[in-house]
Amino acid sequence: MRLTTYTDYALRVLMYLGLRGDELSTIQEIAEQYGISKNHLMKLVHVLGQFGYVETIRGKNGGLRLARRLEAITVGEIIRRMEPDMALVECFRSADTQCRIVKTCILQGALGEALDRFLETLDGYTLADLLAPAEDLSRSFPVHIEHPPANVAN
Repeated sequence: MRLTTYTDYALRVLMYLGLRGDELSTIQEIAEQYGISKNHLMKLVHVLGQFGYVETIRGKNGGLRLARRLEAITVGEIIRRMEPDMALVECFRSADTQCRIVKTCILQGALGEALDRFLETLDGYTLADLLAPAEDLSRSFPVHIEHPPANVAN
């Protein structure tokens, strides 16, 4: 299984906002810190806002921040919401599959079980867990985040 760039960027944005705590960040800032497209992030942040992960504040001094506590966001939940298609093989997609062996094949069940375990494992990790090495993470950006907020798990 391979996650899309869209999901990768969603995780990165949420991690960045988690490092910032209650401080507002801008899409431009995040794009520069990660070296990724501002236009792509604008669409992504809109979706993250629709799902209730990101709060956006409009206006001159506006920006964005996490809308939920770090401990309330699991990696598995993010992946389920952001990935457009979790079908590992054709027979996962629909009942009218073209596969000739679908009725007797155990591969679909094995892959389904593996996908369930993959997501179950990621459900065990929260955004707070990903930010545990907050000081090391904050030094990884071109413009260091000097003072990670106290609400980030260390």
